[in-house]
Amino acid sequence: MTKATLTTKVDPTYDDLPELRYHFPRTYLRTMEGAVGDWIVYYEPRRSSGHLSSRGGRQSYFATARVTDIRPDPVRSDSFYAYVSDFLEFPRPVPFKEGTYYYESGLKKEDGTTSKGAFGRAARPISDLEYDQIVKAGFATDIIRTADEEFPKLTGFAEEQATFERPMIESVIRRPFRDAAFSTAIKVAYRDTCAFTGLKIINGGGRSEVQAAHIRPVADSGPDSVRNGLALCSTVHWMFDRGLLSLGDDYTILTASEKVPDMIQRLVNPDRKLRIPDQPEFRPHPQFLQYHRQFIFKG
Repeated sequence: MTKATLTTKVDPTYDDLPELRYHFPRTYLRTMEGAVGDWIVYYEPRRSSGHLSSRGGRQSYFATARVTDIRPDPVRSDSFYAYVSDFLEFPRPVPFKEGTYYYESGLKKEDGTTSKGAFGRAARPISDLEYDQIVKAGFATDIIRTADEEFPKLTGFAEEQATFERPMIESVIRRPFRDAAFSTAIKVAYRDTCAFTGLKIINGGGRSEVQAAHIRPVADSGPDSVRNGLALCSTVHWMFDRGLLSLGDDYTILTASEKVPDMIQRLVNPDRKLRIPDQPEFRPHPQFLQYHRQFIFKG
């Protein structure tokens, strides 16, 4: 087994849904077969779509996941799908280099500049150490420490290279750690504001009272992805989880007929539209919204 970096765009040319699957051509089959059973990190390039003129990509590693299977594309004979589990977004996107330090040594040429040829490969093997350093940097946040006291507090780049008390992968697969990371990423994406009501409540300790909700529940194989999440106040969260509220693909707020009290109806954004993150890569994905409407919503 070998760890790898996989490149994917916000609006990919291939049929990618990084939370669940990665679509790739035969060129990368050997690399992907070697990654089955092991962990990968996702990298978002400068181009946000397949158009050569597109820009706006974060040029950062943004999530990790474990490759579980490789299957042929039933339509395109030269393509394959890598299916993944345990997807987890980084609260802090990690640039491919910080100062002169490259997280992937293969991206750095002998003269210290970036190798465009290496960057051109959408699937690249990486060492256990490189993977560990990327993931450590992605989760280097004081907010997670608050929710999971076993995670070390890191504040600067030099400290981010420190050794954790436990192997990083052990932390990534633990539910308390995942809940803390998911909550942090959601609150940042939605600016601590309830997406259904526009309410932003900060308690006396300076912490946001908004909660991180999964659109497709974890119990139903929903990933810990910002695109599968919403920032909701507690009452709205409870109603959303029980199917009394839902969302259309255009982010129109849906309510279950005669089951939602008038008081809640009045709290909902007047235009009946969800308050979405500014960044397209953080907005709810249609596949997760469709799942909620089909299997959870009681409207």
